[in-house]
Amino acid sequence: MFYITLFFTLLLSIGIFANQQLRMYPFPDGRIVGGEPINIEDYPYQVQLLYWELHICGGSIISSRYIVTAAHCTNGTVASELSIRYGTSIRNDGGDIAQVATLYQHPEYDEETADFDISLLKLGEDLLFADKVQPIKLPRLNEAIPVGELCVVTGWGRLEHNGVPPLQLQAVRIPIITLEQCREAYAVRNLTVSDRMICAAYPSGGKDACQGDSGGPLVVDDVLFGIVSWGIGCADPNFPGVYASVSALRSYITEISGI
Repeated sequence: MFYITLFFTLLLSIGIFANQQLRMYPFPDGRIVGGEPINIEDYPYQVQLLYWELHICGGSIISSRYIVTAAHCTNGTVASELSIRYGTSIRNDGGDIAQVATLYQHPEYDEETADFDISLLKLGEDLLFADKVQPIKLPRLNEAIPVGELCVVTGWGRLEHNGVPPLQLQAVRIPIITLEQCREAYAVRNLTVSDRMICAAYPSGGKDACQGDSGGPLVVDDVLFGIVSWGIGCADPNFPGVYASVSALRSYITEISGI
């Protein structure tokens, strides 16, 4: 899952994200493959992360002032360049926009391995909760997800590899797999799946997150357990989707936000 998006390619060409060119890991695409259109009322924690008011990644509301997203989405940026669009099912349209006041990218985030792939965004103003705007619950520290449990991943990523991103928010349900399975799959490419990651995939592939979904939520029973992070291809049966583990990184969330 997750080759670099056209937008980031453009940014790289003008030097804004030149440091990303050294990444060993495939850059997350953040798209939904094999999913279905959904409405924001059913997933009101979902937001769009904007770079100069253009969609680059997803994110999740965890309180009236804080958003969780992936560190690879914010790497090389500053808070003044970022905002979120919330309360809408449509990419780059509708809802409201809130400016990011402070960016907290995990200090141990590693561009080469995609480890500690989490950032918190403190907004300049409180979000007003309503039917389309609600926080997502967080797991306990190191809380595990049973293998085989279906999770739901949402976002505006592309519907097929190198395809056109949808306007309407999409969702897909994928089962959690073991870290051992995931590590074995990526060992053939000498890529490491750390203890701060979780993986989800069907053995036959066909359903996955990919371009534009990066930073978005992986949710089980209304709890945010994962952040769309990285992978090879999209919905490839040989390469599961890899997500930053929110429960493994829970103490960092508490340290920054107090939640």
